[in-house]
Amino acid sequence: MKKYAENHEYASVEGKIATVGISQEAADDLGDITEVTFPEVGKEVKKGDSFLTLESIKATQEIYAPMSGVIIEVNTALADTPELINDDAEGEGWIVKIEISDAAELDDLFDEDPF
Repeated sequence: MKKYAENHEYASVEGKIATVGISQEAADDLGDITEVTFPEVGKEVKKGDSFLTLESIKATQEIYAPMSGVIIEVNTALADTPELINDDAEGEGWIVKIEISDAAELDDLFDEDPF
């Protein structure tokens, strides 16, 4: 199942694992993404907290955790090719994987990008 937060983050959920990134619309709005500042694997995040930044030719954008959990993987391909987010934000341009600590928080997310 794929869910969206009000800030354009998405979470593609399989079991207790959420693959998280930004919506294609958000990627298009940011313009060419030039750098991703990753959180550390093992970092605990809380729903709504800023946990990474994306830099583009237009702006620096904070990305917020759509749910609480622990970062279990980052998309290291983005270190060399951050433009993957622009090309395929909701596919190969995923940013992190989070082990969900409170599945009930998914109920606060939307079934489609709210914007």
